Amino acid sequence: MSPARNQLGLRVDVDTLRGTRLGVPELVRRFDAAGVKASFFFSVGPDNMGRNLFRLLRPRFLWKMLRSRAPSLYGWDILLRGTLGPGPLIGEKAGDAIRLAAPAGHEIGLHAWDHYRWQNFLDRLPAKELAREFDRAYQSLAEIAGKPPAASANPAWRSTPAMLKLKESYPFLYNSDCRGDRIFLPRLGPAAGKIPQIPTTLPTFDELVGIGGITLENYNAAIWSRLKPGRLNVYTVHAEVEGIAYPEVFAEFLAGCRERGFEPVPLSALLPVEGRDRLTSYCLEERELAGREGKVTMAVMEEREDLNTKTQRH
Repeated sequence: MSPARNQLGLRVDVDTLRGTRLGVPELVRRFDAAGVKASFFFSVGPDNMGRNLFRLLRPRFLWKMLRSRAPSLYGWDILLRGTLGPGPLIGEKAGDAIRLAAPAGHEIGLHAWDHYRWQNFLDRLPAKELAREFDRAYQSLAEIAGKPPAASANPAWRSTPAMLKLKESYPFLYNSDCRGDRIFLPRLGPAAGKIPQIPTTLPTFDELVGIGGITLENYNAAIWSRLKPGRLNVYTVHAEVEGIAYPEVFAEFLAGCRERGFEPVPLSALLPVEGRDRLTSYCLEERELAGREGKVTMAVMEEREDLNTKTQRH
């Protein structure tokens, strides 16, 4: 069930108020100029991303911040947001920017209610509280965009059995909650879920820059070299990075993809036309990923315990 040859699934994560206000309009303009459609995943609740500064006590996170030049990349308004009190509600403050994407033909997806909270504490949230926050995010985004979100993508590729099961009750075309190399159905205990997972296959800016000689100048070449003809290719960009800090670099990336025979498309375009219920099911497992601090959810292509089994045992 591989996607059409030489398609590049393009996923845009929008994590912050600044990224929504400034990055989304810029990316919409860039996409329009290039004739590209993408999948936008929006955070709509409080912007508390500044609370990630407390993770500076972790050496790997500090190193990541330094090598990716995070203060200049994201801006101090992002890095301090929510540290002195509750952050502003993104959906309320930047609804106009969110509404730019759908009329331009882009796919609208749900990223998070509180990105910081879901990224760092998803596995600790009580089931009722998680369900309440998720539905609030879903309804809020549907009201802002004028239609229900077509899909969802968890922050930082972190998921839990509770979140996966919760999403099964929503009419999503797909979810994009993990890293992997093919489209599949997630195992939820002994049975498989019904909503396909479209994993991210390629590394992101902050995972590569500053490692192994990769700089801003040769970053695009590093991603182009990882594109695989005839295979699943999914690239995640961030409104705060490609939309604000480096839009010109990203425009060059889009042009270079087409020169190399890869057409950027929304993630839904990668789904098989028929036989989605016959997709192979795979386990999900938390693993370390090069360039990231902390674990991410990975699609495991062999017989292994899934997240649900491990959670029940512990």
